[in-house]
Amino acid sequence: MSFTMSGPNSPSLTISPETLRQVPDLQGRFGRFGGRYVPETLMRALTELNDEYERVRLDPAFRAELQGYWRDYVGRPSPLFTARRLSDHLGGAELVFKREDLNHTGAHKINNALGQALLARRLGKKRIIAETGAGQHGVATATACALFGLECVVYMGEEDIRRQKLNVFNMKTMGAEVRPVTSGSRTLRDATNEAMRDWMATSDWTHYIIGSVVGPHPFPRIVRDFQSIIGQEARSQCLESFGRLPDVVVACVGGGSNAAGMFYPFVADIEVELVGAEAGGITLECGRHAASLTQGQPGVLHGSFSYVLQDEDGQTQEVHSISAGLDYPGVGPEHSFWKETGRVRYESVSDAQALAAYDLTARFAGILPALETSHALAQAFLEAKRLGPGQRVLVCLSGRGDKDAYEIARIRGESLVDSIPPPSTGH
Repeated sequence: MSFTMSGPNSPSLTISPETLRQVPDLQGRFGRFGGRYVPETLMRALTELNDEYERVRLDPAFRAELQGYWRDYVGRPSPLFTARRLSDHLGGAELVFKREDLNHTGAHKINNALGQALLARRLGKKRIIAETGAGQHGVATATACALFGLECVVYMGEEDIRRQKLNVFNMKTMGAEVRPVTSGSRTLRDATNEAMRDWMATSDWTHYIIGSVVGPHPFPRIVRDFQSIIGQEARSQCLESFGRLPDVVVACVGGGSNAAGMFYPFVADIEVELVGAEAGGITLECGRHAASLTQGQPGVLHGSFSYVLQDEDGQTQEVHSISAGLDYPGVGPEHSFWKETGRVRYESVSDAQALAAYDLTARFAGILPALETSHALAQAFLEAKRLGPGQRVLVCLSGRGDKDAYEIARIRGESLVDSIPPPSTGH
């Protein structure tokens, strides 16, 4: 069976569900996207990593060990939750949440961090580096390193350190060294630049745990595969709970790891719409958003060919998002492939829409979502209204919002400290 799809900026293509499941190829290509655009000094490390992953991905002992940690340490499977009061308030389709926010460390990032840490041990690498924006991948990596006794260095932009003080504190408490990045916009792009420089100099004894489906082959595939546990569980849970698949699946997209993990198990289910929510920022003017797929052009960033926000000379543009985890000028190559084949529809969600979704979810579902997740929720609300009653929208609730409380309060001119009453002095 094949089906015809068309992306908003691409010609109609005919592609089979089997083709969507069989990427990347041996060169790490998702259609024309992906590949390896790195200095020669990294090729040996990437080849070594790819060869080891090919061995372990089909190894029952490796899978059993990882699944054991997912079950006993992370708390998988994460549950599905039907947000009935919120759905009734919006007056459309039923909203169903895949609760990745209930994982140990509070987000989906731990799924991949544990998998790659186990890979690093197989490779004999005892030093781990990582990049982080919102801090969730940094915390997940620090957690895995503490669990397995590995040295951990996390690169984080100074602006994100300011926005995510709680996660910085948590990383340091678990023994990680957090290295501030002062170059450029001092956000996720710059942290990734510094992590790549470190890895080029230390790859003989260091493994770089990339946190999203970005970077050179085989990282986009490895991260997607580890995160696919999200969609695999959700798909089975929907069939068990509702007797059918959801009508629409929504996830936020920065680099795109939670979305890739959620979407991939559904790509062959052509009756299910897949929708990615990008960071529309303040406006869609240059430098005021981070919507790579809806506003960018194909280019090379951090070792991979994908959609990138760039100027006419191919220089990466400045980006903005209220969400530190979506504040990135590129996206994973498989998302670019899904965009051009039309299998996934990508929409931009503004800062204001994300904040409104944060408030609604808190007040009508009793859940404080991460600002990244709030972008997915805002888009899911639109999809629910479009579909109407009797339909279901499945949302990847990728992380919890504790980490964002101080930043949201700052934006609103509030003080969390002032809102806490002093201790009683009475007896």
